[in-house]
Amino acid sequence: MNHETANAICDELASWLAEQRELAWSTRLPSRAPDFVPLPEDLSPVLVQALDARGIRALYSHQKRAYELARASRDLVVVTPTASGKSLCYNLPVLQTLLEEPEGRALYLFPTKALSQDQQSALNEVLLGGDIGVAINTYDGDTPADIRTKARTSGRIIISNPDMLHAGILPNHTKWIKFFSNLRYVVVDELHAYRGVFGSHVASVLRRLIRIAKFYGSSPVFIFSSATIANPRELAERSIERDVALIEENGAGSGEKIVLCVNPPIVDAVQGIRRSSSLEAESVMLWLLRKGVRTILFSRSRLQVELLAKYLNQKLENPYNRDFGLVVKPYRSGLLPSERRAIERGLRDGQIHGVVSTNALELGIDIGGLDAAVITGYPGSIASFWQQAGRAGRTSGLSLAVYVASASPLDQYFAAHPEYFLSRSAEQAHIDAYNPYIFTDHLKCAAFELPFAEGEAFSPDPSNHKAAQLTQEALEYLEEEGIVRHTAGRYFWSAEGYPGEKISLRTATTENVVIVDVTKGRHDVIGEMDRPSAKELLFENAVYLHLGIQYQVRRLDLEKRLCLVEQSDADYWTDSIVKRDIEVLSQDSSEPHGQLRVILGDILVRGQVEKYKKLRFNTNENVGYGEIWLPPEEMQTRSLIVVLAPEGQSGGLLRSLAPEKADGILHGVTNLIRQLAPARVLCDIHDIGIASRVRDLFFTSPSMYFYDMYPGGTGIVEALLPNLKETVASAIERLAGCPCGGGCPSCIGVEIASAENKALALELLRLLYSALES
Repeated sequence: MNHETANAICDELASWLAEQRELAWSTRLPSRAPDFVPLPEDLSPVLVQALDARGIRALYSHQKRAYELARASRDLVVVTPTASGKSLCYNLPVLQTLLEEPEGRALYLFPTKALSQDQQSALNEVLLGGDIGVAINTYDGDTPADIRTKARTSGRIIISNPDMLHAGILPNHTKWIKFFSNLRYVVVDELHAYRGVFGSHVASVLRRLIRIAKFYGSSPVFIFSSATIANPRELAERSIERDVALIEENGAGSGEKIVLCVNPPIVDAVQGIRRSSSLEAESVMLWLLRKGVRTILFSRSRLQVELLAKYLNQKLENPYNRDFGLVVKPYRSGLLPSERRAIERGLRDGQIHGVVSTNALELGIDIGGLDAAVITGYPGSIASFWQQAGRAGRTSGLSLAVYVASASPLDQYFAAHPEYFLSRSAEQAHIDAYNPYIFTDHLKCAAFELPFAEGEAFSPDPSNHKAAQLTQEALEYLEEEGIVRHTAGRYFWSAEGYPGEKISLRTATTENVVIVDVTKGRHDVIGEMDRPSAKELLFENAVYLHLGIQYQVRRLDLEKRLCLVEQSDADYWTDSIVKRDIEVLSQDSSEPHGQLRVILGDILVRGQVEKYKKLRFNTNENVGYGEIWLPPEEMQTRSLIVVLAPEGQSGGLLRSLAPEKADGILHGVTNLIRQLAPARVLCDIHDIGIASRVRDLFFTSPSMYFYDMYPGGTGIVEALLPNLKETVASAIERLAGCPCGGGCPSCIGVEIASAENKALALELLRLLYSALES
């Protein structure tokens, strides 16, 4: 699509949205000229030839700088936007070194298997462009056994993911002696994705990798690449506990981009309820597809992805012209590898015109030249937003990003404050490799791989006394449990089996439930899901959507990790209701702020899936409830607790109200603070759990709990603590500026909707802010 046509379509879309009074704001980001520099002088002629075959005769300035640092054996992190050529930052120094050292090896790590496959294709293109004899192998769960043997013995570049490194490569390091003995580089792509739980696990996996490489006499250089975050160097250094050089000057050019913010109309002025952002995004994508614009739509959940793809295909259905010649597919986790790759291939070759995806396609998988990205709700971080927006226009020319605001307070805040949204700096990413659960789990894996000497720290930094102390304490505990044996000054693994089989890097459990289609006597595996999610999405009689096909759950067997489903024509989908209880276990710190205390500590959270709602397709009308009979989940985690003194103004305000009314106002305020927290802390809203109690059983005072949704915590509530005052200030601004009459989904919710309750909630927030200032 040429620039003039694209410009006309963007103007037409903006006019259409403005006519419906749905366009909150728009902006045009100018194109950027590239900063080219000559190829490195020491670059091999065969690499020069391979680059020339792809039309590359110069490098961007950041690519040249990365080459120089990597060749000087410096650990580094490259932080540039989407489609800025980050892959050459590591491919060039790696290939040059491997050409010079016939025995040299390199390991590439990507957060997903799809990215690994994509990178092998990209590397093969470079190799085919010249006479470069470097064997490249992908090594993941889909790799056949005969290819795995070949990769271990002769693979020069191994492309994998942290999960396979953790469970398949490190525990079998004796089969990889040649590889680890000659390991020169470790590439960690998409560093910004390694945050929270996943990032904390991966940091421990990298430490195990460094330990094994050292055992075999190698010390590889680490090359990280990342989208824009506030603390890339800190994140990289915390992952490997070594000094890391930072490259953040972007030398790549970029095409012009138009960003539109759509705010769905209010459909109930009394309750302040807006039209569904998902349905609004569907309308925008449908409009674009009918104009011939190849579009990706990002949605927040697997269920919404399937629903939106189903709705779009229904609206495009026309047997006389093969559905207008348009193909729309859903893309999410849980699909089989062959299904994912077929969709990626269809997007690259133009056979698929639209895709509805979770953030699974946010990362740098090559999906060809899409023209527009529709983003349903704020994706949790400014880095993720620009990553998703960057999936359109990855080559050059004009591209479009449409941000469809949801009714959440955070989205409404951004819709009302474009200057804040567009000028925001990227958030900080947090990991906690010393989370006691994560640290101990990976210490077991490390002990299985190699025995620990007395006084040895589970850390690449031998001077890390904290790690040495934690290591010794954990080893003594494991010895008491019979997991390790202490003899001859070393700790040896003595339990049965490999501990990594029971440790998932991405969830709190490795117990995935397999989903089997048993329609009309079939027995076909169509997907899988982790156990906690299965309890909320695969309970008996739940409606499950897969690639647009509707199924109903006939039986969920958690013990056998099996879910049986049958195709169904029910006219509704299901949504579970979860009840949670909290018990305070310990208090690590307590900060007095006049009339309140802010406490950091450990809590126990019990979660019980009790009921589910039946919601009609398209209208979301509630057509009934059902009971769920499943065992509860328990989790010990970290919490930030705000305790209001009963004699203070805020506590007195709540005490003066009827208990039910006070409880509703306190919950509305707590939820509003939680909804706005991701604007200050790099996390998803669902990473933070909340609870509020007007008469707390432990503190005997009104209390608000903000807790980490992962066992042991990952640093989220610790990051929220210094940002609490600013988050409360944002909550005051959102509530005061909300146009509703007395509470709506965009501020304190509809459960306590009244002008009086909205005023009381605003007063409570102002009292909290005054106290936090003291």
